[in-house]
Amino acid sequence: MKGRSCKYQVPAVLAASLMAVVSWAADNPTATHQAEVASAGAPSLEERVERGKALYGTHCAACHQANGQGLAGAFPPLAASDYFAGDELAIVRAVVNGLSGPITVNGVSYNTVMPPLGYLSDEEVADIATYVLNSWGNAGEVIEPAQVAAARGGDVVTEAATHPGEGENLVAYKGAPSAISSDAAVGYIDSDGPKITQEEFNHSKKLFFERCAGCHGVLRKGATGKPLTTDITREKGTEYLKALITYGSPAGMPNWGTSGDFTAEEIDAMARFLQHEPPAPPEWGLKEMQDSWSVLVPPEQRPARPQHERNIDNFFSVTLRDAGKVAIIDGDTYEIVNIIETGYAVHISRLSASGRYVFTIGRDAKVDMIDLWMNPPQRVAEIKVGLEARSVETSKYHGYEDRLAIAGAYWPPQYVIMDGDTLEPLKIVSTRGMTVDTQEYHPEPRVAAIVASHEHPEFIVNVKETGKVLLVNYEDIDNLNVTTIGTSRYLHDGGWDASKRYFLTAANQSDKIVIIDSKERKLVGMPDVFKVPHPGRGANLRDPEFGPVWVTSALGDDSITFLGTDPEHHPDSAWKTVRVLKGQGGGSLFVKSHPNSSNLWVDSPLNPDEGISQSVAVFDIENLDAGYEVLPIAEWAELGEGPKRVVQPEFNRAGTEVWFSVWSGQDQESAIVVVDDRTRKLKHVIKGDAVITPTGKFNVYNTINDVY
Repeated sequence: MKGRSCKYQVPAVLAASLMAVVSWAADNPTATHQAEVASAGAPSLEERVERGKALYGTHCAACHQANGQGLAGAFPPLAASDYFAGDELAIVRAVVNGLSGPITVNGVSYNTVMPPLGYLSDEEVADIATYVLNSWGNAGEVIEPAQVAAARGGDVVTEAATHPGEGENLVAYKGAPSAISSDAAVGYIDSDGPKITQEEFNHSKKLFFERCAGCHGVLRKGATGKPLTTDITREKGTEYLKALITYGSPAGMPNWGTSGDFTAEEIDAMARFLQHEPPAPPEWGLKEMQDSWSVLVPPEQRPARPQHERNIDNFFSVTLRDAGKVAIIDGDTYEIVNIIETGYAVHISRLSASGRYVFTIGRDAKVDMIDLWMNPPQRVAEIKVGLEARSVETSKYHGYEDRLAIAGAYWPPQYVIMDGDTLEPLKIVSTRGMTVDTQEYHPEPRVAAIVASHEHPEFIVNVKETGKVLLVNYEDIDNLNVTTIGTSRYLHDGGWDASKRYFLTAANQSDKIVIIDSKERKLVGMPDVFKVPHPGRGANLRDPEFGPVWVTSALGDDSITFLGTDPEHHPDSAWKTVRVLKGQGGGSLFVKSHPNSSNLWVDSPLNPDEGISQSVAVFDIENLDAGYEVLPIAEWAELGEGPKRVVQPEFNRAGTEVWFSVWSGQDQESAIVVVDDRTRKLKHVIKGDAVITPTGKFNVYNTINDVY
C-alpha cells in the first residue's frame, strides 16, 4: 500500500465530537492508565486529549458532529456508544480499516460507509481514539500507539488515498468523464427536491457529467458506482450526501472535498442537485445518424489496388488520444505515414477482414473509416452513432468479409449495424432492458466490447450494466435474430482464446471472467478471478504445465491470472484458474504475448507508484516461477516533465518487437518505445511534436487475425 500520492485527509467519521472533549475532560478526569501515560516523559492524558481533539475536529466532526451525537439515520453517535464498550480497540480498527455494511449502535441500525484512515500515524490514531474514549460518557480508556501498530496487522498505509479503499488506479480507470456535453442534457428543478438556484443546478450538472457520470451513469441508475436516483438521495438527505461527497467511501467513492477538487459550495449544491430528477441527454436515432454520416470518398473512386509499396500487414494504427487523431505508422521503417483527424479520444481501432480499412471510434461516438490502400491513408467515411461510445467491429465470417460494420454506444444505450463500405446506418437496436441478476429495468445499459464471430455470421456484443452477452446474427438484418446469454455484471473487454472459438471477457464488477462458446452459442464458464480484471483482449500462450491458457491482469491488485482454454486435451484445467502470478502492482490495463514470443508482457500505467507506472514487467513463459524482469521503458524514451505512463504492449507482425506508448500530458513530450522481444533491449524510439498522448496501438495483421 505504499506510494499513494494523494491528498485525501482523514474522513469525517470521528471528527466532530472533539469540540466538547477538552472541557469535559477537565471536569471529568479519568484515572485509567494514568501511571503509564505519565511515566518517562510521556504526554499526560490532558495532552493526549488536546491533540486528539484537534485531529478529531479536522477529520471526523463533519459526520459524527462536534458533540459526538452523529447524524440521525446516517452516521452513528460516538457519545456513550456501546459499539466500543468492552472493546476499546474497536474504535482503532474502525479508524484504521474503515467500516461499511450494517452495524447497530445504541440499539439503532446504520448502513453507511466510513473511509479508512490508516494513513494516519499510530500516534495520531491513538490520540483520536483516546479523545473519543474520554469524552461524552465513554469508558475513559487510553490507547497507546503500540496498540494501533498491532491492530494494523502489518498492513500500514503510509500516505492518504485520494480514492479510499481503491487507490488512484481504479478510479482513474472507472471515473473518466462522460463525453456527453452537459449542455445537451435537459433537466429541470422539481418541487420535491431541496431548494437550488438555476445557476447552482447548471454548474452541478456540468460537474456531474465531467466527474461522476463515468461511474454512476448519466441517468444515475448506477454502473461501476452505486445508483443515485432520487428515491435514494432524498432518503439520505443533504447532510449525508455532503459528507459522502466530501470524504468518499471505502467502496471507491472519491473524496471530492478533502482532495480539493470540489469547493464547499460546490459540494453543498451537488448534494441538493442529486435530490432532483437527473437531466436526460437527448436520444440519437436514425435521423441524427444520417445527418452526421458522410461518404468522403465513394467506393467507386477508391483505388483498385494499394497506391504504395509499404507493408500494410505491419502498419500500426496509434491513438493520439488528446489530439483527436490517429497516427498510421509503418512498423518496418518506424515512419509516421500519416496523421488523421478522428473522433475525440479514440478508444480502439479495428481492421476489416481484408485488412484494407481501419475503423476507429472515439469516446464522442464518432466512427471514422480509413483506407490503408491510399497514399497516404485517408478517411473515406464518417458517422456519429450517438453521444458517447467505446466499440466498433466488422464482419469476419466467411462470405461476409468487409460487408458490415457495427458500433456500440454508451449513450444512447444501443448498437448500430452499418454498411461495411460506406458506414451507412442500416439497423439500430436498443439495449435497454432487465438486469441479469435482480431482473429490474435498467435504462442505461452501455455497450462495451464487440467481437466478430469466426464460427457463425454473428457479432458478439457485451451489454455492460445488464450483464448480458448478445449473439447478433447478421445474415438477415431486416429480420434480426439475437440470442441473449445471461452472465454477470459489469461486462467490459475481452478477446478470443487461441482457437478463436471461445470468447473470454471480464465482468469486472463481479471479479469474474465470462467464457462463451461461439460455436455452440452458449455460456461454458464463469470462473472467479482477482480484483477488477482488465484484460484488454487478453494474452494467449502455452503454459509449460497446463497447456493453452488465456491471461488477464487486474486493476485492483497485482494478480496475473491464467485460465485453461483447452477442454479437449487438458480437460482438468479448462475454464479454471490454473496459475496466478504476482506482477508489479495494481493498475494494469493490458497483457500481451505472441505465438512467436517466449515472453509475457504486463503494463501497470494506472499504478500510483511512478516507478511502476513508468516501467513494464516481462515474464519468461518457460520459467514463470522465476518472477519478472522490470524494464524502464519511460527512462529509455528520454522525455521531459510528465507522468510518462507506459501503456499497452503491442507486437509487430512477426512477433519480434513489442511497442509501448509512453503517455504524458497533452502539452508534454510523449513517445512510442520499441523493444526487441528476444533480447529485451531498446530498439527504437518514435517521438516528436506529432506524437501527442499516444495510448492504444493496433497492428494490422495481429488485429485482423486476433493474435494476442
